[in-house]
Amino acid sequence: MNKTERAELRVLLIEDDPMVQEVNRLFVEKVDGFRVVGTASHGMEGLKRIDELQPDLVVLDIFMPSLDGIETLRSIRTMELPVDVVVVTAAKDTETIRAMMRGGAFDYIIKPFKLERIRQTLERYRVRHAALRLGESVTQDELDRILQSGEAGAQDAPNEEWAVSADNLPKGLNAATLKQVLAVIRHQGGRLSAEETAEGVGIARVTARRYLDYLEKSGIVRLAVHYGGLGRPVNRYELAREQNDHK
Repeated sequence: MNKTERAELRVLLIEDDPMVQEVNRLFVEKVDGFRVVGTASHGMEGLKRIDELQPDLVVLDIFMPSLDGIETLRSIRTMELPVDVVVVTAAKDTETIRAMMRGGAFDYIIKPFKLERIRQTLERYRVRHAALRLGESVTQDELDRILQSGEAGAQDAPNEEWAVSADNLPKGLNAATLKQVLAVIRHQGGRLSAEETAEGVGIARVTARRYLDYLEKSGIVRLAVHYGGLGRPVNRYELAREQNDHK
């Protein structure tokens, strides 16, 4: 299975401190749809692991032996490795921050940090990753929303009546993921199954089904049973307003 077919986002940790490495692993894997597939203790090892494991995202430290984070990011770009980078480091001088941002880092997180901080980054990354891989092209307005806000899921809700609040959600659901589900449905167009929605957001199918069921009960999406050829019928979901507009 290639990277465009995977629903789960694969993460490589490049960090020389074993304890910090383990904390990073625990934090990353607490965010739905992300899995740590490998670790490296310095940049040279990290470059080899990127080539071997083909992760979607690298969580990169700065201060490391053999090859530090700045040189590692430069090498990633020089080698044209198809991977995104989030910097997690104790370095907070502006020269280093500028160097990493110029190198194309998706985000820069200063140690020590809380789970919620990296959760926000990973959820923003998941939305952007999904939005940019769903189709071969996007409009300028769509690209502006993705790049300027970093919160494509929140910006893509097509109507204020579909705004969601964490206070009103059933236990186990969260507003950020709900907005991402809405964004995927709208970006993709047409009717989506739970499996297609899960692939677009980067979550498990059973999780996507829970969000879709909630959205249907709330009147935000409508369910249509699709009978196509042989096999069992497929449940497909479409934004209620867009469905009305098509009539």
